[in-house]
Amino acid sequence: MSIPDASTLALDAVPEAVHAVLQEFFTQRRDSVAAIGEPVTEAVGHLESFVLGGGKRIRPVYAWAGFIGAGGLAGTEDPQAVLRAVSSLEFIQACALVHDDIIDSSDTRRGNPTVHRAVEARHGRQGWLGDSSHFGESVAVLVGDLALIWAEDTLQDAGLSAAALSRTREPWRGMRTEVIGGQLLDIYLESSGNENVAQANAVNRYKTAAYTIERPLHLGAAIAGADEHLIQAFRGYGRDIGVAFQLRDDMLDLFGDEAATGKALGGDLVEGKRTVLLAEALTRADKDNPKAAEKLRAGVGAVQSPEEIRELIELIAATGAPEAVEEQISRLTRSGLAHLDAAGVDADVTSTLRDLAVRATARRA
Repeated sequence: MSIPDASTLALDAVPEAVHAVLQEFFTQRRDSVAAIGEPVTEAVGHLESFVLGGGKRIRPVYAWAGFIGAGGLAGTEDPQAVLRAVSSLEFIQACALVHDDIIDSSDTRRGNPTVHRAVEARHGRQGWLGDSSHFGESVAVLVGDLALIWAEDTLQDAGLSAAALSRTREPWRGMRTEVIGGQLLDIYLESSGNENVAQANAVNRYKTAAYTIERPLHLGAAIAGADEHLIQAFRGYGRDIGVAFQLRDDMLDLFGDEAATGKALGGDLVEGKRTVLLAEALTRADKDNPKAAEKLRAGVGAVQSPEEIRELIELIAATGAPEAVEEQISRLTRSGLAHLDAAGVDADVTSTLRDLAVRATARRA
């Protein structure tokens, strides 16, 4: 697959173009990896399969939208270099997901075994020494670390001007700290059983919104040399739409179409995730139906069977929490778009971002 001409790249074509950039990256690294040793080649093969095997490329799409929205195509930056730079976000995503799957003890991702489970199975088949599970997790941790390193390499070696590369420093630094900080918040809330809505929203802000939409937009706009007024408008949009995106994800986990999402309902309940939806349900149940609240608290993180999961989903539905979350999604979508209107963002750019907001918050999968 050849890399298309980025100077005429439409937003809908970004995912395929990013895929081509990533393919080229792995091809260029093959010899240097092989020189280290066959086990490293095998481990990198898992990363390559993970990165090239799926994903919507949402983060590069938003980064490209930030670049063109800030007039980047009319500037002096090489569009091919910018395309390579925004592709780096897929390595950040790979790092986050590979590590997240270990943290959540997940068996599958995108319909395939997670990296740690695939490596664990290989260890078992070979009859190697030691514990297969520990080996799988150890390799996957290092594969995720390598993805984070290669994200940095992809950005630094993209071919951006020195000035543009300097401008990426703030969003790049912020995004990496925020996504790890959001993950830390998530596991602390889960382990402590924290039911605070504000804390659950903080997880949504930093684990999802910041690195999915807000910072990618910021990154693209910074590369283009956008002024602070426009950057703040993009960040406000990204923050609100990003939180709405995660709220929709929480809703789909309990009330989505399994055929569309490709996942069984109730995964968050099984894992004990402290979502805004759950926090809202518990707050309402405490007030109106204490017995239901007691059942929810006892079941979250403990349920296993489809029947138990379905019972908890029905309890949550009866509290009215799903309607409250739907209202939050609508309110955040409106406020996100209002940031663009208040900043007087170009009509074509606003239209594009409005379309992306609808895709993010009204999706079925």
